[in-house]
Amino acid sequence: MRLFVFGLGYTASAIAARLPGARIAATGSAGNVAFDDAERVRFEIAQATHILSSVPPGEDDPVLAAYGDTLAANGAWLGYVSSTGVYGDTGGAWVDESAPTGSGRRSTRAAADAAWLALGARVFRLPGIYGPGRSPLDRIRAGDTLRINVPGQVFSRVHIDDIASGVIAGFDAPSGAYNLADDQPAPKSDVTAFGCRLLGLPVPPLVPLKDANLSPAARAFYLENRRVANGKAKRVLRWRPTWPDYRLGLRALSASTSPAPASSAPAAASSDQRYPSNSVESSIANTGMMTLE
Repeated sequence: MRLFVFGLGYTASAIAARLPGARIAATGSAGNVAFDDAERVRFEIAQATHILSSVPPGEDDPVLAAYGDTLAANGAWLGYVSSTGVYGDTGGAWVDESAPTGSGRRSTRAAADAAWLALGARVFRLPGIYGPGRSPLDRIRAGDTLRINVPGQVFSRVHIDDIASGVIAGFDAPSGAYNLADDQPAPKSDVTAFGCRLLGLPVPPLVPLKDANLSPAARAFYLENRRVANGKAKRVLRWRPTWPDYRLGLRALSASTSPAPASSAPAAASSDQRYPSNSVESSIANTGMMTLE
C-alpha cells in the first residue's frame, strides 16, 4: 500500500498508525510534504494506491481546488473525512446517509462532501471525535465543566479508534457516504457529568443556554439536535464500534490515564468491555511500524 494523506493530524495519524508496512507520505503538521509543493504533491498522488483527505474546507475545499484534476485522473482509492454537521438540525430525529445535506450551518463542508462524492470517494461523516489527549476528561481536567441545559438536545460522538477501524474497513468498500458514530447519542451535559464522576470531581449544576457565556460557534452547536445512524457502515463495511457508547469509551480513557482515581468511579465494565490492546493510544506510541517517507 502507498497511502498519501492530505492533512496528517489527529484523525489521520490514528489511521496511519494502524497500517504497518504501508509507505505513507503526507501533508500537514505531522507530514513530510509541503502542501504548496505542487510538483511533489502531484508525484505522490501519481504513486499512491490510496489517497485520504482530512483537510477541512475554507471558502472552498483547498485540496480539490489545487489538485482536484490530478485526483480525478489518478484512479486510486479516495477517502474524505467529513462531518455529520452536513445534515443540519433534525429536531432530534435519527439521520442516515440518505438524508439531504447542506441545510445546516456547515454549508461549505456540505459542498466539499458532495464534491468528493462526485469524484467517487468514500466519504466518512463523523460526529464529535474523542480519544486520548482529546476527550471530555481532558476538558474537565482543564476546568471546562460547564453543563448547558437544552432540554431534549442530543448529539452523537465517535472514539478515534473506531474512526480508524471504519476508514480502514472502507478500503474494500464501494464509494459513497458512511456515518461512523457510536450507538448512543446523548446530551453533552450527561457526558460531562459522567466524566466528572469518573475523575472523582463534583458535577456542576446545569446552566440555561440563555445564561451561558458562549462563543457564537458554541451557541450554534446547541441549536442543532440530531441522532446519527450507523447502520450502513455496519452493514456495508462490516464495521462495529469497539466503544458503542461514551461510558465505555470514557472508562477506557480514564483507566489508561488515571490508574489511581481520587474517589470511587462508576461500576466497572464487564469482561467483554475491556480496553483492547490495539487501541489508538498504543498504536500511536508505536509509530515505528509506519513507514513515513
